[in-house]
Amino acid sequence: MPQPSAPRKTLGRPPRISLEEIVETASRIVAEEGVNRLTMRRLATEIGSTPMALYHHVRDKEDLLVLLLDDFATRTLRRPEPPAHPRERIVAAAAAIHEALAACPWITEVLTADDLMSTSALWFVEQIVDGLVECGLTPEQAVRGYRAIWYYTAGEIMVRAAAAQRRANDDRATYRERVFADLDPGELPRLAQVADHWASLTAEDTYLEGLRALVDGLLATR
Repeated sequence: MPQPSAPRKTLGRPPRISLEEIVETASRIVAEEGVNRLTMRRLATEIGSTPMALYHHVRDKEDLLVLLLDDFATRTLRRPEPPAHPRERIVAAAAAIHEALAACPWITEVLTADDLMSTSALWFVEQIVDGLVECGLTPEQAVRGYRAIWYYTAGEIMVRAAAAQRRANDDRATYRERVFADLDPGELPRLAQVADHWASLTAEDTYLEGLRALVDGLLATR
């Protein structure tokens, strides 16, 4: 007699994925490999799912990046106690932004590459703009002042991050170091004077010093 066939196995639903898992995996990809390597297909592969499953949680890559920004701001940005003097409030807010972003340079890359932002970070922007207005600038001048502070902050972070990555991947003397080692004092006397310690001088963390000078310059125009 024929043996009864084994019951057929039914395919179950693919494992559920959570928004938390999506954000965590996406953060890891961009931290390790850069924003350009983050795609919905790559993310789905890392999670063990399909791109269509991701779209139940996020609309597209831009929506995903906004989630990453909000997650970062919520976990990392700490609101300092605002100083009484508006000038110091400006410095404290900008320094808090710099401290958070310096620990995670890829966030700066996202913020500067696209018109994206985290609403959780707007408190810091408010402190800077409000401080500039209280110091005598018009609201329009304050917005331009904030932009200058942001450009200085983001640029400082990106330059330092690129230099650190370069040094981590290659310990050979840079082209600039080779050029500075052979400067002509007759043509470039000042540069030749500091050439032997140019690298150490430019490696110093002078963000706060530069920030205060920038704020002083902005307020001097009022």
